[in-house]
Amino acid sequence: MPGAAKKSQPPGRPKDLGKRDAILDAAKRLFATHGFDGTSMDAIAKTAEVSKLTVYSHFGDKDALFKAAVESKCEQQMPAGLFKVPPGTPIRDALLAIAQGFHGLIHSPESLSLHRMMIANAGQDAHLAELFFDAGPRKTLSDFERFLHQAVAAKQLDIPDPARAAQHFFCLLKGIGHLKLLCGCAKPVPKKEVAAHIDSVVDMFLRAYGRG
Repeated sequence: MPGAAKKSQPPGRPKDLGKRDAILDAAKRLFATHGFDGTSMDAIAKTAEVSKLTVYSHFGDKDALFKAAVESKCEQQMPAGLFKVPPGTPIRDALLAIAQGFHGLIHSPESLSLHRMMIANAGQDAHLAELFFDAGPRKTLSDFERFLHQAVAAKQLDIPDPARAAQHFFCLLKGIGHLKLLCGCAKPVPKKEVAAHIDSVVDMFLRAYGRG
């Protein structure tokens, strides 16, 4: 109709979220199995059953895809909701949920493989190391530090230095068991022992920073 206002259309075609998820799943598996250098964009496209052009359309380049794959794995085990606790939730329950998510993340086969890869490449590729650290450890620490600040503001915890306390919490959760798994000199820990370890770390944290 002449003179009628035209509806604005968003530029470009919308991204296919199903294809994006397939690409991320393929990237997580291949990076963990073959490492960064041993994984090509062609291989990721073939595994995801999409074209290489589609991979580049969603992620731009291999660095961005690697970072997104690490972020996706962390989000899978530790969704953002873990760090946004509804008012009235007991602080111990919130800490246990975060601890369980983190323990599951660092003990997953993909995370162990990626961790070993980063250690093997230590000192050789600072750029890759920064990508990994930004997408995984640094983001997790930052999310938990914000959670601790909120808990302090709500008078659930008394923590003079939330940034340092966040580091303590995750290092305690790793314990000696994670190092032994990385070195390949230990079998997966039984669920009962995992639960006991997590409980002990949370209880220790609350003894240090709880408010009575």
